[in-house]
Amino acid sequence: MENNPQAISQDDKVHAALAYMWILCLYPLLFKRDREYVQFHARQGFVLFIAEFIIFLVSMIPVLGWIVGFVGWIVAGILSVLGIVAALGGRRWDMPIISEHVKKFNL
Repeated sequence: MENNPQAISQDDKVHAALAYMWILCLYPLLFKRDREYVQFHARQGFVLFIAEFIIFLVSMIPVLGWIVGFVGWIVAGILSVLGIVAALGGRRWDMPIISEHVKKFNL
């Protein structure tokens, strides 16, 4: 895996950042299969997308769901921004909690 940010093309960085933008994670996941750096971020972005969808469903439950949903959206938003920053910076960043679930998926 590339650890040198200069060795990663700008195109790969942009596609990796795209992976953290909700459903747009499917584009690099499906169409950039040969790019290891992009796939690393695309898998994390996909698991984050699934988590965001679950948060969406939970937030439909009155009162308690609204509170949990509100906190969940804040956490998901922060993780998305941090993932985009890491991807554009050419770094691999294992997201807390999310990276453990990425290893379970064989995408």
